[in-house]
This record gives sequence, structure tokens and C-alpha cells, in this order.
Amino acid sequence: MSVGRTRTPVVGPPAAAADGFDAYVEARGADLLRTAFLLTGDHQRAEDLVQTALGKVWSRWDHVVERAEPGPHAYVRKVMLTTYIAWWRRRWNGEAPTDVLPEVAQAGDSGRASAERLDLLRALSALPRGQRAVVVLRYVEDLSEAQTAEVLGCSVGTVKSQCSRALAALRRSPLLGEAGDPS
Repeated sequence: MSVGRTRTPVVGPPAAAADGFDAYVEARGADLLRTAFLLTGDHQRAEDLVQTALGKVWSRWDHVVERAEPGPHAYVRKVMLTTYIAWWRRRWNGEAPTDVLPEVAQAGDSGRASAERLDLLRALSALPRGQRAVVVLRYVEDLSEAQTAEVLGCSVGTVKSQCSRALAALRRSPLLGEAGDPS
């Protein structure tokens, strides 16, 4: 006799929707990973965040495709952001990011460009999470103030003030020097 709860089997979307999910992940996976990395500042946490968000939407993918107003990408990004915020609120400290990120140079990439990217990532990591989320959504995901407010579940005024504070902090950052003016 076993004691404990029985687990409900994991049921995924129908086969046709599963094919659409696979195609979506292939097409937009890199975009999601880039956004997650800019939010978390860590490759492993970014991968975990994307995987968790995709796991949350996988079982109801057919409904996501049918009902997501601007499209499934906006819905998946919203799930990823709410998951990120939930992790942040839990104040999980199981891993500590290293001082130096293992930056892989790209073809034709100079050492200076890698150093500038690394400085930008460090400056972004120094921002409070809310400000970092606003900057990533506004300037990387290229969302409007209204769209950013909708994704974050706050007012447009909050987005404007968080963005203003974040840009001011980035301008003052000694890591960015004169190149730190993102406006």
C-alpha cells in the first residue's frame, strides 16, 4: 500500500498543435532566450526561464494559438515575464552568478565589442529588476510604453518613470562611460 498522492499524467496538446509548438520554438526560441538572458543576466537561468515558460504553455498550446490576441509570441513572452517576476519575488538564491560571464566571441567580433557587450550586461544587471524589465521590453523587444505596461501589468506612467530612472542610472554607470547614453 503506497502512501501519498498520485500524480496526474502530463497531457500535451493534440498532435497538430504539438507540431505548431515545435515550429514556434524553432522560430522564436532564440528571441525568447535573448530576452530571458537580458532579464536574468545568466545563461543557465535564462535557459531555465525559457524552458519553464514553454513548459507552462505547452499543455494548452492549441488554446494559446486560438485565443492569443496579438499572437502566441506575446502570450509566451507574458508567461515568461510573470515567471521571472515570480522567481524574483521568491528571492531564490540557490546560485550566484559569476563576476565574469563566459562570453563567446562571434565571427568577426573584436575584443572591444565583446567587452562593450559585457559592460552593458553588467550595467543592466545593476538595475533593479523592474527597471531592467522595462528597459529590455522597451529597447530590446521594441514594445511601446502602452504594450510594456500591459505586459508588466502596471500603468503607462509607471513604465515611463521606471524607464527614466533606468536610463539615468545607465548614463551614470561607470561601466558604460560615454557610450552609456542609450537614448
